[in-house]
Amino acid sequence: MRVFCLVLFLALLAGCARGPQIDTRYSAVGQNSRVQYIILHYTSADLARSLRLLTEGEVSSHYLIGDAPPTIYRLVDENRRAWHVGDSQWRGRTWLNASTIGIELVNQGYYEGPNGRYWQPFAPAQIEALIVLLQDLMRRHDLAPGSILGHSDVAPQRKVDPGPLFPWRRLAEAGLVPWPDAQAVARQQALFAASLPSVAWFQAQLALQGYDVPRHGELDEATRNVLAAFQMKYRPARYDGEADAETAALLLLLNSPD
Repeated sequence: MRVFCLVLFLALLAGCARGPQIDTRYSAVGQNSRVQYIILHYTSADLARSLRLLTEGEVSSHYLIGDAPPTIYRLVDENRRAWHVGDSQWRGRTWLNASTIGIELVNQGYYEGPNGRYWQPFAPAQIEALIVLLQDLMRRHDLAPGSILGHSDVAPQRKVDPGPLFPWRRLAEAGLVPWPDAQAVARQQALFAASLPSVAWFQAQLALQGYDVPRHGELDEATRNVLAAFQMKYRPARYDGEADAETAALLLLLNSPD
């Protein structure tokens, strides 16, 4: 009897060590990926320092893409949370680490020179590697166009990456990002030039895009920062945060594509 009890006790211990026995024959229809958005960043560092920053400290990302050659590194499993975006908001969701995939691009970002701010261009091969990765992620997580955002979109009061030289239009050509028709923008811009909407209208349209923006009808610094983030993406030639006719046309067409 003592031997039997010992055997039973050891069997129970072994079962506990393996964890509970779970029946996985059934799967619920009501589910989707935890990933709702993909957030793009630049590292502000070279490859060696980027790898150290993203693997040895508290900051992390799911993927890192080098610049020469454009190697894709997976640093965090997609099923786990990476610490890449911090205090953030998009379409009412906050603290987006839990519902996003973070992709860092090796790029120095900018430095202040004697003639103003200088931004480092992105290597074409690096962008092509990014597009291949994005297409795979969008397919596997069943994400719609428009699910790819910049860090500056979700944290416009404190972040500017991936910056004005990031080629959002190239992503649009690959079917990853919505993009308004240039001729339609020009026609609508002419109409808005004759009668510019109010600041409250701009704030409402930016909120429809998904931005966390004030709604008080004043062109304050916070609203300008959000306007600049939007312009950096869709009109990178001028991202001055002004509520102008071209920005109004872009917003209207993006929010009512039909």
